[in-house]
Amino acid sequence: MQTDISTRRRAAIWLLFVTLIWGGTFVWMKKALDSAATHLEVWDLACVVGFMVLIRFLVAAITLPIFSTRARIALADRGAWKGGIILGLLMFGGFLTQMLALNEITPAVSAFLTSLYVVFTALIGLKMKSHPLTTVLVSGVILATFGAGFIDGPPHLTWGWAELLTVFSALLFAFHIIFTDSVTKQFDPLAVTQTSFLVVVIASTLTLIFALIFTTVEINILDLLGLLIEFDVLIWLLLLGVLGSFVAIMILNLYQRHLHPVHAAIIYAFEPVWATIYALAEGLNEATFWLFIGGGALLIGNILVESGKRADENQESE
Repeated sequence: MQTDISTRRRAAIWLLFVTLIWGGTFVWMKKALDSAATHLEVWDLACVVGFMVLIRFLVAAITLPIFSTRARIALADRGAWKGGIILGLLMFGGFLTQMLALNEITPAVSAFLTSLYVVFTALIGLKMKSHPLTTVLVSGVILATFGAGFIDGPPHLTWGWAELLTVFSALLFAFHIIFTDSVTKQFDPLAVTQTSFLVVVIASTLTLIFALIFTTVEINILDLLGLLIEFDVLIWLLLLGVLGSFVAIMILNLYQRHLHPVHAAIIYAFEPVWATIYALAEGLNEATFWLFIGGGALLIGNILVESGKRADENQESE
């Protein structure tokens, strides 16, 4: 699919807007878990996290058909289900593992390890030989990974299960970026968005049932539903569902296909910049010079990739 300069530029702007939302989701996820902290002292972590992922994507799956006819007819589209199963399972695995680990590590460490999806996207694309790398893209990957990882200062890593789980979530997000590129070029992006939401809901429900059966503490679905009457939990889950899933993932599926997947991953690396700024506004972080160093590295990386792409297109046109 050939993409002109104006379309690619518009896509880059929309994906940057997605990172603006995702920066908020980092804080909202942490706040949702903190709001349920008293329950986490008694209940199994997997049950609570599985329930939160379920509610987040259930909100998105209910909201999208209200605004899109194409989403409403997706249930009868075999192609949409084929693509939705792939993207939905990758999303589910990524968000579940990230949230499980986030309860045990700091946001700075989580942001650094999650940012490894930029490197993973480049390596996976190269291995599949579907998205060859250029010197400019490699430079952008290095700058973006450094910028995202050090936006809140050098992360203090002590390798445990939470850190390893976060690296695994980054790998799943990288596969999601790669497959979003191919799936949304084959099938209707809005239909795939709807089926992927439903796949996450189904996977979350099955995981929750499994967790409830094998948990060693006494808890049932009615106990978890009780979380929804707690405003401090509900408000964050609604923000995650409406903005973090419905709006952000819909835009991602509509526009990412116009960019090289590695370029898209570099743009997504802006997420921790906004997360850090939001955390500063909430009093959760203190401002340091690392914000400007990390943000500057990300900005230079994106400018480098965009200018390199434009130079290549000008050369081809000549």
